[in-house]
Amino acid sequence: MEESPEKLNRQAFEFASRGEYDEAIACLKKAIEIEKYNYLLWFNLGVIYRDAGKLEESISALLQANKINDEDEDVIETIALVYFSLGDIEQALYYCKEGLSLNFMNAHIWNTLGVIFFNQDDYEMAADSFEHAITINPYYYDALYNLRDTYDELGNEVGKRQIIEQMKNVSESGKQNA
Repeated sequence: MEESPEKLNRQAFEFASRGEYDEAIACLKKAIEIEKYNYLLWFNLGVIYRDAGKLEESISALLQANKINDEDEDVIETIALVYFSLGDIEQALYYCKEGLSLNFMNAHIWNTLGVIFFNQDDYEMAADSFEHAITINPYYYDALYNLRDTYDELGNEVGKRQIIEQMKNVSESGKQNA
């Protein structure tokens, strides 16, 4: 029986869910041998490399996914996050800006941008980024959480209290509480 890229991809995620990253990587590499221009296989390989702590390999696979399809916002955001994890702030910011140039209304990329600014102690830019994220999606719990912490760093007690109240109405899954 011939293995299909779809079956190998599924197997890869089954292995990865059990922490069996080497097996997952092997499945995806085999799938890519069959369909080398399938950007989703490259993306999934990058994600699994990231989860395995192999960040350089992750970037390599993610950049290949982006080369094949340079308009997938999830790929772009993931590249930014991995560059950030590697400490390459310049590249992380570049990919956030690329993602926002594709879709200015991507709350996740705004949140990622805010995280980068926050970790650079640029709290004003972080607050602006997180505010964009929650303007786009008022139920985006991670962005609310990050904005609360940013307001705390800025000494903005009024803003912090407003965000805490807003967080009470949102579950961590990003849905409005009843």
